[in-house]
Amino acid sequence: MTGRLVIVGAGQAGFALAAKLRALKDMRPITMIGAEDVIPYQRPPLSKKYLVGESSFDRLTFRPETWYAENQVELRLASYVEEIDRQNRSVRMQDGTVAEYDTLALAMGATPRTLPATIGGDLQGVFTVRAKRDADLLVDEMKPGRRLLIIGGGYIGLEAAAVARHLGLDVTLIEMADRILQRVASSETADAMRAVHQQHGVTIREKTGLQRLVGEDGKVTAAELSDGTTIPVDLVIVGIGVASNDRLAQDCGLDVGNGIIVDEFARTSDPAIFAMGDCASLLWKGKRVRLESVQNAVDQAEAAAAVMAGGSAPYEPKPWFWSDQYDVKLQIAGFNYGYDETLVRPGAREGSLSVWYFAQGRFIAVDAINDAKAYVSGKKMLESGIEPDKAVLADPSQDLKQLLA
Repeated sequence: MTGRLVIVGAGQAGFALAAKLRALKDMRPITMIGAEDVIPYQRPPLSKKYLVGESSFDRLTFRPETWYAENQVELRLASYVEEIDRQNRSVRMQDGTVAEYDTLALAMGATPRTLPATIGGDLQGVFTVRAKRDADLLVDEMKPGRRLLIIGGGYIGLEAAAVARHLGLDVTLIEMADRILQRVASSETADAMRAVHQQHGVTIREKTGLQRLVGEDGKVTAAELSDGTTIPVDLVIVGIGVASNDRLAQDCGLDVGNGIIVDEFARTSDPAIFAMGDCASLLWKGKRVRLESVQNAVDQAEAAAAVMAGGSAPYEPKPWFWSDQYDVKLQIAGFNYGYDETLVRPGAREGSLSVWYFAQGRFIAVDAINDAKAYVSGKKMLESGIEPDKAVLADPSQDLKQLLA
């Protein structure tokens, strides 16, 4: 096919789209616009191996810089799109330059939510973790013996806590909700992960919010908490979720609602514009959701590439996620949205277990903690539409393989 494709966003989804088109022998001109000044790279290792010095940045990049020229993908780095002109099919960047498109792909990801300046969010020593620059700044701050406060008990906060303890910091994590992982996992999964962190010396304070951060000479020194206590801190990591980068879409009149609304082909309300990854709102079992994961970003982008190259297959999400904390691997298959029942199955290894989720009697997801067999089995059941026998699941002496027959 011909006609220039402009991709706004040089993250996982943007790169996957360009790479898949080239794999499909679609050689249309591609321009990829990225806000950062480095070539596209993987983000998950930033807060893990990269931060602890176990991986150099060049090992995080998707392809060497030469790949883009060899595959006729024009990279415009350190560039921000200020405006989408749908009538003239062009985008205007911060330096005033204009890029015309026949097809536009919005792969802009999401931005971490930050603390308001009125409660100390602008103090030095307060960080989020999303981009290479964030990790580079944290490398100089994460020193043994320093006191770290983590705000938010989701996966980002817990992963940050694990890395910080590995580096020898004194870690306190606060969660305003009743428990950690309240929005994304069952109480059983939360209990298991809480115990892991406590065993590693993390202080976890649930039902505890932040009143304000206190600073001296512009740098954070303490945190006043909602329970009336004040704790000394040397640095703060904010992990209170992300917001879809959908402003450009909204400003140019595309349908937006907690993300850029797309159909099953990743098309927006303008058929010349696609959206994918963390910025996109897609249909999942009749409900609008944003699936914030590398897997979804890649799969949705590759499905969109197939459509652009002339295919007609809809994107059918098959969610899976993972989180590495200490020597614990949490693997998740499915999406537990709307679950009303859980079943816990002990694993074969000490400390391993799986949590199986059901909604109105139907199996919808599994969390596997150091239990690869449960993860693989659950994933196969979901992909095959198999409804597992709960009596077999509840009995760890029973082999899960019999459920796949």
